Order: sequence, then structure tokens, then C-alpha cells
Amino acid sequence: MRRVVLCVLATVALAAGAAAPAVAQAPVDYVALGDSYASGTGTRTYDPTSGSCLRSPVAYPSLWAASHAASTFVFDACSGATTAELLATQLSNLSVETDLVTVSIGGNDAGFARVLTECQVGGPVRCDVAIRQAEAFIAGELAARLDDVYAAVTERAVNARVLVMGYPRLFETGLCLTSISRAFRVRLNAVADQFAAVTAGRATAADAEFVDTREAFTGHRVCAPDEWINGPTFPVVESYHPDVDGHAKAYLPTLVAATG
Repeated sequence: MRRVVLCVLATVALAAGAAAPAVAQAPVDYVALGDSYASGTGTRTYDPTSGSCLRSPVAYPSLWAASHAASTFVFDACSGATTAELLATQLSNLSVETDLVTVSIGGNDAGFARVLTECQVGGPVRCDVAIRQAEAFIAGELAARLDDVYAAVTERAVNARVLVMGYPRLFETGLCLTSISRAFRVRLNAVADQFAAVTAGRATAADAEFVDTREAFTGHRVCAPDEWINGPTFPVVESYHPDVDGHAKAYLPTLVAATG
């Protein structure tokens, strides 16, 4: 008798589930802003119409928009962008209709490319000076520049969820055939942590959400057996940027987890 009751209950439950209407996902109008880490520089696959902005169809904004069937997707991120350039050139497509904004910015303001160049080819003294300059900028000037960006974004996209995408730590710190010593790789990772702390704080202050990507790259950074971040390479602009795997296996899952 107990088996009959269980079978009847299971049948009723299945019927109720089948009768329940599917919950349709609301359409999302998505705008992606930022610099080379958002545009997809490092993937070696670019939209030819994007010119020097190097926007990639395999960058995480493109992948998210495709996998979530975004009703509209505007890809305004541009390689090399600073906070000032974002404010001048990347805000025009934000509106009250925008539902989701991702933004990655500030690394060029801090001179990350110059720091990495000095540490790669300039020797220990120049590397040390460059790192100290970046640390001073992050401690002193970065917050105000990020505040300007986040305020402008939230003012224009008043109904949007604004996700601030963080930068990864770049290096594994074990044995590695590189001109950057282990000690400097540790320091450069610490700079990434300092940058993340300031970014997270300013995002929260602006009622935006900080999306931390650092752990997603663990074990796959420069000097790992399976790198998801390019080391020194040619063209030089591809260096120290996430590759195709970095976008598909680290950035995208992190963004998906944040957006649900």
C-alpha cells in the first residue's frame, strides 16, 4: 500500500511540475566598459572594426552576452583606456534602459604596462622604482579617479546593476624561467591586491558591486604550467593579458556567478 501511495504522490508532483509555467528570463540590455582587460586584448582574436580598441568576440563580455541571450549588447571597452578616456568616450550608450554594466578600469592610470616593462627589461633598481610609484598612485590618486567613473556610470545608467570587474594577480611565484625574480613577482601580486582593495572600497561606496577575479586565475597565472595569462610575447600589447582560456575559464565563470 505504501508503494502505491508513493507512486500516486510522485505522479501528482510530476503533473504539478509539468503544469507550472516556465519562468521567462527578463531581457537584459548590457553595456561593457573598460580597458584592455575588458576588451579582450591578449586573446589574439579581434573584431576588425574595433581598430586599436582590440575588442574580441571571445572576451568575457561577448561570451556573457551570447550565453545569456542579451537583448542588446554594446561593447565599448577599449584597449589602453584610462579613467579620463572612459569618461570622454564610453558613456554615450548608457541610459535608463540599461540593465547591466560591467567596467574594468584604472590599470592604465596606475601605469601597469610601464611597471611590467621596467620589471621585465629594466633591471631590479628600475623595477623597484616603478613598483613604488604605482603603490603611491594607488594609495593616493586612484580612489578619486574611480569615484569619477563610477559616479558617471551610475548617474547615466540609473536602473542598471553595475559590476566592477577586478584585475587578476599576474604571477605564480614558484620556479620560473623569467627575468622577473620571485621577489618582484610577489611584490607585483601585492600591488594587484592593493589595487583590488581600493577598487572594492570605491565600488561599494558608489553602490556598485566589486567582482573579484583573483582566485579564479590561481594556478594558471604567468609561470604556471597551464597559463591563462600571457607572459612576455609578441605583439607586446598581448603581454600580461588574459588569453582565450583566461576569459572563458576565469573571467566568464566569475561573471556568471556574480550575475546568477
